Parts: sequence; C-alpha cells; structure tokens
Amino acid sequence: MFKRTRSLVCLSIAAALSTPIPVPANSLDLPDIGTTASSTLTIAQEIQYGDAYMRMLRSSQPIVSDPVLNEYIESLGHRLVANASDVKTPFTFFMIRDRNINAFAFFGGYVALHSGLFLHAQSESELASVVAHEIAHVTQRHLARSMEDQARRSPANMAALVGALLLAIASPEAGIAAMTAATAGNIQGQINYTRSNEKEADRFGISTLASAGFDVNAMPRFFGRLADEYRYASKPPPMLLTHPLPEDRVTDSRARAQSYPARQVEPSLNYHLARARIVARYAGIDDKAANDWFVRTEKSAQPSVKVAFQYGKALVLLDNKEYQRASVILQRLLKQAPDNRFYLDAMSDVYIGLNQAEQAQSLLASALKSAPNNPVLSINYANALIQQDKNDQAIKVLQRYTHDYPHDINGWSLLSDANINLGISDEDLAARAEILALKANWNKAIQYYTQASQLAELGSLKQARYDARIDQLMVQRDRFLALQ
Repeated sequence: MFKRTRSLVCLSIAAALSTPIPVPANSLDLPDIGTTASSTLTIAQEIQYGDAYMRMLRSSQPIVSDPVLNEYIESLGHRLVANASDVKTPFTFFMIRDRNINAFAFFGGYVALHSGLFLHAQSESELASVVAHEIAHVTQRHLARSMEDQARRSPANMAALVGALLLAIASPEAGIAAMTAATAGNIQGQINYTRSNEKEADRFGISTLASAGFDVNAMPRFFGRLADEYRYASKPPPMLLTHPLPEDRVTDSRARAQSYPARQVEPSLNYHLARARIVARYAGIDDKAANDWFVRTEKSAQPSVKVAFQYGKALVLLDNKEYQRASVILQRLLKQAPDNRFYLDAMSDVYIGLNQAEQAQSLLASALKSAPNNPVLSINYANALIQQDKNDQAIKVLQRYTHDYPHDINGWSLLSDANINLGISDEDLAARAEILALKANWNKAIQYYTQASQLAELGSLKQARYDARIDQLMVQRDRFLALQ
C-alpha cells in the first residue's frame, strides 16, 4: 500500500504546485535550472527525505532484492545519469514486484521501476525512456521547485502541503487525506501543473536518451502505445494516473524526438535477459504461462536476442528443481558467453541444487578473476561457500561485501546465516540489526545491537564497535523521527 500512496503523495504535490519553465516544442536548447528551489529545500534535505522514504518502502513493499536484476537496473540508470543535465544528487535505482505499469521518482535521486514495466516495454530504449523521464523529475527538482513557488504565493497552503508530505512518512493514509484537503479547491491547477512537469520531464528525458546513445523515438512510441491501449480503460494502470498522457503530450514528445538525427540501435541482450528473468520469477504467472510467453515472444524476436528465451526456460526448470535439464541449457549458453553474469548466477544455483556447491565455487572464483568484487559474483560466491560449510571464508567475503554495498539486504542476510552456522550469536544479532535499520525499525535494531554488545567480551574492540553503532543508529532514528 505504501508504494501507491508514496508515489501519489510526491507526484500529486508536485502536480499541485509546480510552475512550468516555458520551452519551445521544437527547441533543442534546454533551460539551465541551476540550484533553484534551494531556499525551500536544500539538496541535503532532499537526500535525507529520500533515505527516509526508501527505508519505509523496504518495510512495506515487495522490493526485488535480486542481485542480477539490480546490477542491470543500476547499470542502465547510471548510464543515463552520466548523460543527464543538472545532476546534483546521487541516484539509486530499484525495482518493486508489481505487475502494474508504473515508475516513480522521489527525493534524493531514488527511482523505482515496477516489474510490470518490463512486460510492456519492448526494447531497452523504451525502458530507458521511462527511466530518463524519472531522472528528469529529480534533476529539475520538480517537487522542491513546486514548494518554493507555492511558498511565495500562498504560505498557508504551503505549510499544509509540506505537513501532508511529512505526515506521509509516518502515516501514508493520513498523509493522503491531509494532502487532499490542502489541495481541494485547486483541481484544474493540479491538472495543468501535472502536464507541465510531465512535458518538461519528457524534453529533458529525450535529451538524455540522445546523449546516452538510445533511440529517442522510443519515448513517443512507448507512451503512444500505452495511450492507445488504455484510452477507453475503466481502470488505467497507475502510471497513467500519476503520469497523464494527453494527446498533446504524445505529439510534443514525437516532434521533439524527430528533431534529433535518426539512430539505429542494436537490440540489447542484457535487457532481454532481464525481461526473461522477470517473466520467469516476478510476473506472478505459473510455469506454463511463462513458457508459453517465451515460445510466443521468441518467434518474433531478432536472432541476436533469442538466447534470452532459452535462459528464461532454464530459470523455470531451475525453480522447479529440474536441475539436470536446466544445466543442459545453461552449459550451452555459458560456452557462448562464459562471462555473462545472468548465466553464471543461474548455473551456480544449479550446482548447489545438485549438491555440487564446490563446482559453483570454482565457477565463480574463475569469474571473479576477471571481475573482482563484482556484486553478483561475490554474493553468489559467498552463498556457495556457506553451502559447503565454509562459513569462515564466507564471512570474510561478506564483510567486504556489506562494507561496499551496505544497503543490500542480501549481504546482511547471508552474513547472519554464516554466523548462525558458527554459533556466533553477537555477530548474527548485529547483521540482523542492520536489516532492521534498513527498514526503519530503529528501536529493534538498537535492541539487537545492545544484546550483541552484552554478549561481546567486556572492553573488547568488538564491544566498542557495537556501542559506536548504537550511537549512530540513535542519531539516525532521531533524525528520522524529526521528519514526522
């Protein structure tokens, strides 16, 4: 429930308050927004709000903690960010398991993609067009700019809307109610401002697509297809509720795209591999339906990406514990692309399923030589070690991993498992405390660290580390609560 209210709060407030920056439809010169809105909300404050929202999302939504998909989404997102204008915050890209077509961005450079988006985007450029659009919402600071504009025109209404936004952190339902009351006499303005922000995000998004080497026509093509498909739908997808697609917006994006030189973009195998993984594991359909989708879609696919559908079929077999059949497909794929991490991840799971964890370790150790500390390979390598009861070795890998990727719950979870296997209760408690903190369960996290400190040797470095972390968590908790 928090996902929907989260996106509606941020996007509705932005819609209700923003002032558009006029840009000619056929102009390639985009305005330099600079640090506008900083008098109302600083970049540091945006990052703080974004971190708070992300922790709430982890505790309330089915965030997909899939190392392979996370690596793909982050790679795509940061390729776009590297070519975007006015980037002033770090960016984090993640996926929510939800068949509805939707994407949204919020404070601090967080961009969420629904898994359903992959089922409707037919190419990487189409997916990138949505991501680039969301990046533009962040870089152009639509929400903060909206707040600043409204603060100048109506301080009382501004206070009500900011209060609603902050309330949504503690109570999403109450936040929606407060936001609705605050904007109740401004419905037409809300519609107009929404369209203005969406068009501006389209313009900046298309510029980013072009700079990053994607097909700029993918944006109007994808948006046009969505508009046509749901034109008469009684219940449109969430994306069309929060990102309205009137005909003039589609027309404007099409004209904008046509002003760029035509570019032939080759199909992305990684995109189709990610899409196949989502169909096999995160689409909410049964095995037969997934296999039918692979067979049907493969027929019209270009030859260079047909292997993605074989990979998808192998995942279905793997998840059904048909390890030998899955192995035949994956071994063939690995011969063609021995460094492909989609294949390596699946093959290591097959080996573990066949009680051949040492084979998984060997496979991953070899791959790590050419890609040291890669998150997909490292987390799988640690898992292979745990499966062989090599918990001491796994802990060393996971200590490095959790240092490099402290927001990945997978690393803390495996670190907890390894310490449980060795009977090290204090380190198990510390790892679980980190998971709780990532989900904003501050008091429980502090309680676990307190228990860990009590178990540690009095005056030891380990106890000092636990006590220092307790102090840090208490500061983070107080900052978080202050937002409410």
